[in-house]
Amino acid sequence: MRKSCLWSWYDNFLSALADLGDSMKHETVIELTDTFEGHAQQTEDGVEFWLARDLQHLLGYKEWRNFSTVISRAKTACEVSGNAIEDHFVDVNKMVDLGSGSTREIDDMMLTRYACYLIAQNGDPQKEPIAFAQTYFAMQTRKAELIEQRLLESERVSARQILTVTEKELSSVIYQQTGSDKNFGIIRSKGDQALFGKSTQAMKSQWNVPAKRPLADFAPTIVLKAKDFATEITIHNAKEHQLGTEKAISNEHITNNKAVRQTLINRGIRPEMLSPAEDVKKVERRLASEEKKSLKNPDALGLESNEE
Repeated sequence: MRKSCLWSWYDNFLSALADLGDSMKHETVIELTDTFEGHAQQTEDGVEFWLARDLQHLLGYKEWRNFSTVISRAKTACEVSGNAIEDHFVDVNKMVDLGSGSTREIDDMMLTRYACYLIAQNGDPQKEPIAFAQTYFAMQTRKAELIEQRLLESERVSARQILTVTEKELSSVIYQQTGSDKNFGIIRSKGDQALFGKSTQAMKSQWNVPAKRPLADFAPTIVLKAKDFATEITIHNAKEHQLGTEKAISNEHITNNKAVRQTLINRGIRPEMLSPAEDVKKVERRLASEEKKSLKNPDALGLESNEE
């Protein structure tokens, strides 16, 4: 892919990102919450469940056979976690209208909230309905605003993890192509200077970041994504153009961060003027704790598979 094409794509990407406020639209969260709630049912004992055929369409799977594969993986995860599969996945049959007065019996399945959670976890989080479902089924709340907040926090944690991987890759590329990566920290700092118009230390002071903590741990989501893309471009061009010195790679990284900064400014976003975000490590621990509590002793259907 040529560099000009990459920048054209990224201009469009950041424009959309700014318009969406770093995550899926508020209206989308409301709509998805209502839709998922609308398909929820209850047993006579008050245990909430969803039908697999409904969930298939809610998550965007076109073919039942493909969705069945995901269900199988979820069943395995259920068993590994120490929960009985039959408590959360109950086979049923139902009649469907084929039109002109004819009907046909098809396989279906009753799924507890926990089963739905496991199914969502085995899907592709890049797909909006699945990303939503991973959060929705991990929470007991019905409030869309709390679900939306959880989605935002999850996205930021994910963006931070992705940046960590990308920066490790850049360090590896520098070592492979120059024989040393001892100045990786300096190259990264020069990238920060180009992105923020201020040094890493100046931004750490501005955001009150502890001395031994990375600046990125306190960066908002849009900054994490911007830093990640600039780093990806540096990796791409370092390989593509066989940049063999730290100076060449450093200059490339500076150029890319300046270009990303300009794109952000063109969209009315000045990175150095953004407020710091909560310590991402605290967010990560909180999300893990909340999810663990929510999924502890999940409600079971207490039914046996039937052929009705």
